[in-house]
Amino acid sequence: MSAVLPDARVNKNLEGPGLRARVQKFGGYLASMIMPNIGAFIAWGLITALFIPSGWLPNATLAGLVGPMLFFLLPLLIGYTGGRMVHGQRGAVIASIATFGVIIGGFTDIATLDGIPMFLGAMIMGPLAAFVLKLSDKAIEGKVAPGFEMLVDNFSLGILGMLLAIAGLFGVAPVMAALIAVLTSGVHFLVNANLLPLASIFVEPAKVLFLNNAINHGILTPIATADVAAMGKSILFTVESNPGAGLGLLTAYAFFGPRSLRPSTPGAIIIHFFGGIHEIYFPYVLMKPILLLGMIAGSASGLVVGGLLGSGLVAPPAPGSIFAFLAVTARGAYVGMLAQVFTAALVSFLVCAALMKFGRSSDDSDTTTADGAATSPLGADESPAGLASVSGGDVRKLVIACDAGMGSSVMVASTMKKRLAPYGVEVTHTPVDQIPEDAQVVLTQEGLATRARNRRPEAVVVPFTNYMGDPAFDQIEEAIKNKLPLGAGAPIVAVAPATATTTEAPAAAPTRKRKKSLDPSILSRDGILLGQHAASKEEAIRQAGDLLVALNATDPSYTDAMFARETQVSTFMGNGVAIPHGTNESRGAIKKAQLGFIQYPDGVDWDGKTCHVCIPIASNSDEHVGILSALASVLADKAKAERLQTTTNIDEVLELLAPEED
Repeated sequence: MSAVLPDARVNKNLEGPGLRARVQKFGGYLASMIMPNIGAFIAWGLITALFIPSGWLPNATLAGLVGPMLFFLLPLLIGYTGGRMVHGQRGAVIASIATFGVIIGGFTDIATLDGIPMFLGAMIMGPLAAFVLKLSDKAIEGKVAPGFEMLVDNFSLGILGMLLAIAGLFGVAPVMAALIAVLTSGVHFLVNANLLPLASIFVEPAKVLFLNNAINHGILTPIATADVAAMGKSILFTVESNPGAGLGLLTAYAFFGPRSLRPSTPGAIIIHFFGGIHEIYFPYVLMKPILLLGMIAGSASGLVVGGLLGSGLVAPPAPGSIFAFLAVTARGAYVGMLAQVFTAALVSFLVCAALMKFGRSSDDSDTTTADGAATSPLGADESPAGLASVSGGDVRKLVIACDAGMGSSVMVASTMKKRLAPYGVEVTHTPVDQIPEDAQVVLTQEGLATRARNRRPEAVVVPFTNYMGDPAFDQIEEAIKNKLPLGAGAPIVAVAPATATTTEAPAAAPTRKRKKSLDPSILSRDGILLGQHAASKEEAIRQAGDLLVALNATDPSYTDAMFARETQVSTFMGNGVAIPHGTNESRGAIKKAQLGFIQYPDGVDWDGKTCHVCIPIASNSDEHVGILSALASVLADKAKAERLQTTTNIDEVLELLAPEED
C-alpha cells in the first residue's frame, strides 16, 4: 500500500550510492504484486479461521477450500498480477502459465497437498515470464505478414508459456524449495531455542526498505502455514505483521517528534493501526534511522511476551490491522495476541521517545519544517545540490524529474518556466530514468534524488519536499538571477518567498492571455466527477483508476501501477490537489491520453494532508501539459483553487482548467 512521505529530509546515512533507492523500488514492485490481491488473502484467512478443525465453526467440507486456495489460487493471483504489470494482459496470461509450473514443482505429494506454497516463486516467475514474452513480442514486431498477427501472437505465447512452465517446474521450483527449506530450518531453530525475538533484528530494517510483503507472504507465511496444520496456530504470522511497534513509534513522534511533524501523526496512527498500512510509518524511521532500535526492541519484546502467553494466528493478517489480527487469532490465544501487540507498542514508544530525548530537541537537524525549510543550515558537504556544481549565470537548461515524467514534474515545470523565463533558462520535464545528457540542473523530489544523481552524476541535483512553493525553487531562482554558485560547496542562500515578479528590470504590464478551448479528448465532461466521497487515499486512488478505465484510457493494471507509484513518492501536490498516476514502466497500459477530475468537498486524508481535488493522469506524450500548466496557475490563486474545490458546475471546472494561448 501507499506510504506517506512526511515533509522531512530523509537521513542521508541510509542513502548510500543509490542502494536504498534501488531496494525501495524493488520492494515497492513486490508490494504492487501483493496489495491488489489482499482481498483474496482476507477471504482465505477467514475461511481458515472459521472452518479448520481448530477454528470457530469446524466444517470438513468448507475446510477443503483452505489448501487449494493456499497452494493454487493465491500464488496464481500473485503471478498474474506481476505479469500484468510487466506486459499487460498477455504478460498476465503467460505469467499464470509459468507460475503454475512453479506451483506444481513445490509439491512433494500433490494428492495430499503436501508441499510448499510458492508465493515467493510466483513473485519471481510471474514478472520474469512476462518480461521474456515482452522481449519476444518486440523481436517479432513488424516482421509478421498481414493477417497472421493473431496466429503468431497466440502461438508465441503458447510455446513460450509451455517452455517457461517446464522451467518453473524443474528449475525455479527446486531452487525456491531449497531456499525455503533453509529458511524454515533457521526459523525452527530460533523457535526451539527460544530465540525467535532475534528475528526482529533482520525483519525490522528490511521492512522499512519496503520488503515487508516479500518477508511476510514470501517467507513467513509458507512456514507458518505448516505450523497451523501441525499445531492449529503459529506465532510466525506475527513476526512481520505486528502493528504494535509501529504504533509505539508514531505515538512517540506525536508527543516528542519535531513539531512540524506532530500534526501528521494522528492520521498516520489510524491508517497504520486500524487500516493495516504499515508502509505509512517507514519514512518516519528513514528520517531518523536510529529509531530502528525502538522498532527492533518493540517487536522483539512483543514476541517474547506472545511466546510466553501462547499467542498465535491461523492465517496471515492481511493487511496488518488490529482488526485483521482479531479476525484470524486462534481460539484461546486472544490474551497472548493482545499482550504481544501492546507490549510491542509500549516498548517501542519508550525507546523511541528516549532516542528523541523526550522532545528536548524537538526540531532535529535531519528534518525540515512543514513548509520544507531546513531547520538548521546545511554545511557545504550536505549541500542539497549533490556533488556537482555550476554558476547560476551559466545555467541554460533545468530539468524537472519525477518517476513517470507525466504529472508532478509537469506541475513544477510550469511554475519554474514562468519564474526562469526572464533569464533565458530552458525548463523541461522528464522521467527520472530519462534525464537528458545536456541537463545542467535537475530538480526532483527528495525521494528520487539518488536515482537522479546516479543517472546524471555530472548535473547539479536539487531535491525538494513540497511541490508547491518549496524553498528549493527560490534557491535556484536566486542563484540564476544573481549568478551565484549552485551545487556542492555552494552556500545556502536565504531568500524571501518568491513574489509574482522576480525580474531584474521592471516588468511591462502583463497582457491578459486568452483561453484556449479544452480538447474534450483530454478532459471531457464525462471525466469530471463533482461532489464525490472517499474514506481514504487508497479508495480515492481506486476511484481515479476506475475513472480512467471507464473512459477507455487505460487497462485495469494501470490502477495497480498508480498504487505502486505512491509507495515511491506521494503525488499530493499541495493546496488540496493530488495527481495520481502510474510508474514509468506502466506506460504500456495506457491506451490514450486522458485526464480525470474528481472533487471531494469533504476532503480526503492524503498522507496527512487534505485532498479536495484528485486529477488522475494517463499520458504517453505531452497532450495533457497545457491543462496541468493551467492547474498550476490556478493553484497559485487561492480564490480559484477554492472554486475548484467547491464548485458544483462542470462548465466552471472546464473554464478554470482551460490552457492559455501562447
